[in-house]
Amino acid sequence: MRIARWNAGTAGTAPGEGFVIGPPGRERLVPFPDGSSVTEVLARGAEHAESLHATAVAGSDPGVALAEATLLAPLVPASIRDFVAFEEHVEGVSAGVEGTSHVADEWYEAPTFYFTNPHTVLAPGESVPIPETRRMDFELELAAVIGGVPGSDGANLDVEAARAHIFGYTIMNDWSARDLQAREMQVRLGPCKGKDFGTTLGPWIVTADELDAFLDADGFLAIRAEAHVRGELVGEDLVANMGWPFPELVAYAARNSRVVPGDVLGSGTVGNGGCLGELWGRGSALAPLEPGDEVRLVIEGVGEIASTVGERVAAPELPPARLRDRARRRTASA
Repeated sequence: MRIARWNAGTAGTAPGEGFVIGPPGRERLVPFPDGSSVTEVLARGAEHAESLHATAVAGSDPGVALAEATLLAPLVPASIRDFVAFEEHVEGVSAGVEGTSHVADEWYEAPTFYFTNPHTVLAPGESVPIPETRRMDFELELAAVIGGVPGSDGANLDVEAARAHIFGYTIMNDWSARDLQAREMQVRLGPCKGKDFGTTLGPWIVTADELDAFLDADGFLAIRAEAHVRGELVGEDLVANMGWPFPELVAYAARNSRVVPGDVLGSGTVGNGGCLGELWGRGSALAPLEPGDEVRLVIEGVGEIASTVGERVAAPELPPARLRDRARRRTASA
């Protein structure tokens, strides 16, 4: 099953939410038969979605042709965690930042992630504005979308329980301002403003069962991922080259915590050119992204998203920190 959100009417009308049905080139977008939203379908879980899908396929609602609609981000995320699960990506980016390729011992001990901004999610074809950066970058990722499981609150899951919470997958472009990211991470915190201005998700959610045929003997998804920038293939990798399969990432996210329906968990950037930052670390002369550049990301079995880089957006001036005398008591007013 493929689940999407879209606009197909006049401005101000509610978005459509439902299934993508039909063969390639003749796909139609059919609303959920019971009027549910994607958020509600995720909460009710995979079995409920399968029942709705059967009703939609057998029903009389013709929906709207995919070619006549504008796809939105396939869900409104409850939260977005982004992992760094590809060793090769860490090697390349560290070479660009530190001057030498290095993967910290701690990377191998457990998955690592950060939270990014669910309020700046972009639609598949929506342009991304450039913040105050001269080193604009993209990141090619596969993301798991969490669904509900009857009887589970999503807390402290083991790997098998975590697997059941993976409703499906979507493509994720974790846009990055590399110079902002480099500055803020010198403070030993982040990434923050180097990341939170835009994350593209799409084109739809492919349910987990659709990718079962790609699972290898160790539970990794052996699907091909490609990054095309300005019409050129700049990166390609197998998602199976992750350090941990997705159920283990979900279990880690839920460790002494919770995952809930609508959570999005990014794999982190694939290796072998999944972003410009890695390529720069390996000596590439590819220029940072500029207004008008197109970034097209393709993941086998899921689909593709193509985004055009927008114009630079100025932000209000921010004053530096004021150095204080660290007085511990209030002084008497004059």
